[in-house]
Amino acid sequence: MAEMNLLQAINSALDTAMAANDKVVCFGEDVGVFGGVFRATSHLQEKYGRDRCFNTPLVEQGIIGFANGLAAQGAVPVAEIQFADYIFPAFDQIVNETAKFRYRSGNLFDVGGLSIRTPYGGGIAGGHYHSQSPEAYFAHTPGLRVVVPRNPHQAKGLLLAAIRTPDPVLFLEPKRLYRAAVGEVPDEDYELPLGEAEITREGTDITLLAWGAQMEVLDRAAELAEKEGIDCEIIDLRSILPWDVETVTESVLKTGRLVISHEAPLTGGFAAEIAATIQSRCFLYLESPIARVTGLDTPFPLTLEKEYLPDHLKVFEAIKATIDY
Repeated sequence: MAEMNLLQAINSALDTAMAANDKVVCFGEDVGVFGGVFRATSHLQEKYGRDRCFNTPLVEQGIIGFANGLAAQGAVPVAEIQFADYIFPAFDQIVNETAKFRYRSGNLFDVGGLSIRTPYGGGIAGGHYHSQSPEAYFAHTPGLRVVVPRNPHQAKGLLLAAIRTPDPVLFLEPKRLYRAAVGEVPDEDYELPLGEAEITREGTDITLLAWGAQMEVLDRAAELAEKEGIDCEIIDLRSILPWDVETVTESVLKTGRLVISHEAPLTGGFAAEIAATIQSRCFLYLESPIARVTGLDTPFPLTLEKEYLPDHLKVFEAIKATIDY
């Protein structure tokens, strides 16, 4: 298998999807000859032509409105929003059109072929307009899938599955891992299941749960915990909507403890939904309150980015507090 970084894996997935189905089209701001601001769409216009990989005006609501129209007519659009921070002008299109198309027509028509790619999260010194994690906003929207990969292998397999599922998908890419995450990725076509979490490390004392770039943070925290004799089980949620309640429940029934981490602010973050669901299912088995290690309830700061982000030390402190409760 080839060694790829996360960006190369995404590019490989798009190339694979476009080669297999001539209805797949990619578009967004600067995705053509330039290959996108991060180069995720490099060489796709050169290979497939301007009809299938092309630039749009700088108008996010227009990008998604256009994508909805294409998908409703049977195309398989993969729309790029250059940064997740700028997805909000398209919020109405995604929430009130994309997510409700099938429902409002009584299944007579849909936009299930639509995928929306966008980089999210901090770690690149992007400041408050290029570092946000908006997954919780969209997790409140029936009719969407929300998917987040953690490494190159996951990125290619999940993106191919997202493009081919008969549901509209918001595909959030952890931008600080674009070039930092490197791993083996099959050259051939493959898909990974949507809506299924993955246990990446088995343990007996405590369950750690995250998605995207926070998975690396959990791994480092678990190594510190292991030196203290604490055996951590780690779960990558992978899909925010729908999320894999059963896998997380089974793990917490075994360990009796749960720490959830995400970059988004604490209040209203998706960890709150997970905590509420798990305590209702595992209440009599919990050995301590469910802990959340998250970003702060402030705008994302530029100069204090390291202080804002949940890191392995903050997660490790939460592990110890949960074990010692």
